[in-house]
Amino acid sequence: MRLHTLLGYILGSLAFVPAVLAAGEAEHADPVVLATASFPEDNAFGHVVNGERNKILLSVENLSDRNITIKNIAGSFHYPESNVLVKNTSSLSYDVLLVDGAKIQLPYTFYSEYKPGDLKLSIWLDHVTEGETYRVTAYDSIVTIVEPELSWFDLKMWSTYLVVSLLLGGLGYYAYFTFVPQPKRKARSIPSVSAPVTVTASGAGGYQEEWIPEHHLKKAKTRKTKASGEATSGGETSGTEMSGTEGKRRKAKK
Repeated sequence: MRLHTLLGYILGSLAFVPAVLAAGEAEHADPVVLATASFPEDNAFGHVVNGERNKILLSVENLSDRNITIKNIAGSFHYPESNVLVKNTSSLSYDVLLVDGAKIQLPYTFYSEYKPGDLKLSIWLDHVTEGETYRVTAYDSIVTIVEPELSWFDLKMWSTYLVVSLLLGGLGYYAYFTFVPQPKRKARSIPSVSAPVTVTASGAGGYQEEWIPEHHLKKAKTRKTKASGEATSGGETSGTEMSGTEGKRRKAKK
């Protein structure tokens, strides 16, 4: 009888040991924190635009019976086929206290400068509970990398093109005048001064008589002869008059 009682106590003690161990493990188990991420409504297809700030929203719920502190949110891009890391995204610090049973929504922004196509995006958050740091994955899915839509009114694009064009134009101008041989300028020929030409006046009788008909020459000679005769007679008359005048002066003196 005593033997059966002793065996009963031993078996009861062994059955209670697993319950005690399970309670101890429950006290030291990881806190249950649920985190999910989704793109805003204006980006329902989950496109990641190069060169722009991409936004994603994280919903965090503390399902454990302990308080947690959200320290930061970060992420990384991977190749979808091999899961090889492409690049990590920037880390965003929060340091937000989340009590047990509470929910919170946190925004996270990141930039992309990758080749257009599909990549795997992973986003996680780190939280601290009772001095221990834990990591919870909030997003792990394939996203599509796209280029931004072009707009004719994009001042940033036009200013970039203008600056690049001016820079290339200046470099081309410098290279042309530096490395391309320039043609030599021809010296201007000074016209030589010609020798002075003697000009004979035609009004002084300097003409060739052989080209003038004979009857014209005869008339011209006749006119010259008459003119010379008149001049001679006029000269003689004036001489006589002068002599008469002188005679009168002499008589008056006497």
